[in-house]
Amino acid sequence: MQFPESWLRAFVNPDLDTDALSHRLTMAGLEVEETAPAAPPFSGVVVAHIVGIEAHPNADKLRVCQVDDGSGALLQIVCGAPNAAAGLKVPLARIGAQLPGGMKIGAAKMRGIESAGMLCSARELGLSQDHAGLLELDGDAPVGASLREALDLDDTLFTLKLTPNRADCLSILGVAREVSALTGAPLNLPGYEPVPVTLEDRLAVKVEAPDLCGRFAGRVIRGVNARAQTPSWMKDRLERAGQRPISALVDISNYVMLELGRPTHVFDLKRIQGGLTVRWAKSGEQLELLNGQTVQLEPDVGVIVAGDVVESLAGIMGGEATAVTLDTTDIFLEGAFWWPEAIMGRARRYKFSSEASHRFERGVDFQSVTEHLERMTRLIIDICGGQAGPLDDQVVQLPERKSVDMRLDRCHRVLGVPVARQEVEEIFTRLGLSFTVKDDVFTVAPPSYRFDLFIEEDLIEEVARVYGFERIPDLPPRAPAKMRVDPETLRGPHALRARMASLDYQEVINFAFVEEAWERDLAGNADPIRLLNPIASQLAVMRSSLIGGLLANIVHNANRKQSRVRVFELGRVFSRDASVADGPLEVAGVHQPQRLAGAAWGPAQEEQWGTPLRQVDFYDVKKDVEALLGEQARKLVCVAAGHPALHPGRSARLELDGRAIGWLGELHPRWAQQSDLSQAPVVFELDVSAISTIQLPAPAELSRQPIVIRDLAVWAGPDVSYGDLLATLAQTVQSNATLGIVKDIKLFDVWRDKSAQAAEKSMAFRFWLQDREATLDDATVEQCLARLLEALVSAHGVRQRA
Repeated sequence: MQFPESWLRAFVNPDLDTDALSHRLTMAGLEVEETAPAAPPFSGVVVAHIVGIEAHPNADKLRVCQVDDGSGALLQIVCGAPNAAAGLKVPLARIGAQLPGGMKIGAAKMRGIESAGMLCSARELGLSQDHAGLLELDGDAPVGASLREALDLDDTLFTLKLTPNRADCLSILGVAREVSALTGAPLNLPGYEPVPVTLEDRLAVKVEAPDLCGRFAGRVIRGVNARAQTPSWMKDRLERAGQRPISALVDISNYVMLELGRPTHVFDLKRIQGGLTVRWAKSGEQLELLNGQTVQLEPDVGVIVAGDVVESLAGIMGGEATAVTLDTTDIFLEGAFWWPEAIMGRARRYKFSSEASHRFERGVDFQSVTEHLERMTRLIIDICGGQAGPLDDQVVQLPERKSVDMRLDRCHRVLGVPVARQEVEEIFTRLGLSFTVKDDVFTVAPPSYRFDLFIEEDLIEEVARVYGFERIPDLPPRAPAKMRVDPETLRGPHALRARMASLDYQEVINFAFVEEAWERDLAGNADPIRLLNPIASQLAVMRSSLIGGLLANIVHNANRKQSRVRVFELGRVFSRDASVADGPLEVAGVHQPQRLAGAAWGPAQEEQWGTPLRQVDFYDVKKDVEALLGEQARKLVCVAAGHPALHPGRSARLELDGRAIGWLGELHPRWAQQSDLSQAPVVFELDVSAISTIQLPAPAELSRQPIVIRDLAVWAGPDVSYGDLLATLAQTVQSNATLGIVKDIKLFDVWRDKSAQAAEKSMAFRFWLQDREATLDDATVEQCLARLLEALVSAHGVRQRA
């Protein structure tokens, strides 16, 4: 929010200079992001009066002006501005003046005529980009006065960076209230005296949606002059607040919004057919807005209609059909309280933002609607003339402001400072908070303009802000130095991140809200959790998988000529689950597990001379997953299964101890082609809770006996997988004590006889056998292998390969 310091000091003028005021606001939570002068530095420029003007004898486009600069003698100035005319008051840069950019004015001869200075445009003075002609000053500007003083150009522009909860400070009045509370300076409020009613004309208004509009006020004003000039003082304030002056009626509406925080709308009364109705939109309705955009309306968008014609987006922007023009003579002035929940996110849905929606979605004062309309009516009649009708005010449904309790001892514990009870009472009084006190418990009734006071901590924060954070001593905490032992069976998020980084993956952090198409295509989620107020129209749902974000990261890097990408993310996903109850870390009906996902794309290894270039494949990433799991990888099983995001023949469901913990596979060719990737990435996603607990390492005596290595090759049917055979072998070893000498089993060869008609495949296993007490003899080894072969034959119908 930007505003001139002079406008703020018209409301409250503390005994602080600009820097001190800026610092005080920042320390109170209203961060002053920037202070800048209202005009660049220049000197020697005064208000001058063009007394006479005549054509230049040697140039068609130049004229010779006789100018009074207040010195007592007329100056001769040669000027080429098209609007130069006798009687005009304009800025004059005298000889010796310094203009922005370092230009110094001296005496000059232009086409043979002496010129003792320069008449200036707004751009030459750095006030705006307007250079169509001279800057025309008010007729009452004193001749000879410094232009900086006449236009108050030594003013300072404040730019505040407000947090979303402080909607009450989106106005000069709101900031002035804060300054008054912080400094104790008196607050000067504008007058809200009712304007004399000289008409009986009314416009019928019906509010059909109390959950959209809580209060609606308006009045008819006839006979206004829309072509009236906006006063220079109002123009200056608007321009210095970042608003472009348009016309008197529009400027007054914008002025009241900036001054009081009250967005209003002015309808052209003659363009309204019948009365107005406030309701929710109907499917299929559309509206052309003031910005020229035509939007298709949805049932959760509020509108103001005249008959069956939609005239305005409620609380967001007016429609072109009833907009005021320079020919408007009769108007209907509207001010309302729109429920924040009814405005949130609607403007962003249509890919624009407005000053009104920015304020209404955060909360606007609902008690002062009529006072603010009286203020606006007075400005309209004073500037544009006209006669005002009665002010109609419909109170439909206003927010219930529940009182908030603050315990004084709780305040002391949180702040660490024993703020006296009397000082807390003074702080609440200066903030305009009505309260009662009983047994050192303050019961505060939040005012209608404060939508950020709900819990005890909110009031403690108010005390801290006004008391002063700088008065709170900077003391280190004192606590017993008790060393805590890290649980060896728990592998936390930091350990998982470190392990992934050691495997050559880079961590990314993506938004938890994603495109709806990602959920549908990559996660198979047809009913994702939707956001009520998305930050962007394409980020409208909560993610139930991390894969979409990682794919977007790969595409982003591929589009920037990166040839190898390996990324991972550890974060929460969100899905519907009716069994989840409300809790400190849970939301009813929403399951929020943590997931760890990784994606690899491009060469398996960095390009080098010693290794041929090879693209990453399923087994490269499977090896990374096994390395991540460590000892748990012995129990990891890959089960062939389908996933919406993965290749139907190159994907697997990951199971650990019989429990599904995630997915691993190559991206589906359809999605790889849609993303314009030359090859498909390989991705995985794991349940963090399933891999965060590991077994406690147990010491075991090492055997001194030699290891015996034996191989066993079998023919197996096409439907028999290595995982099935390995599971049978492991179960057989565990269930038979005499087979405890088998220490490890690995598959080292798979072969198919292409000349044979059968589709059998040969799988060769290598066994490591060792006894703790004695050296194994051949008979014992052969007996062990025979039992293992028998188990395979019995379970899978294999036969030994000769």
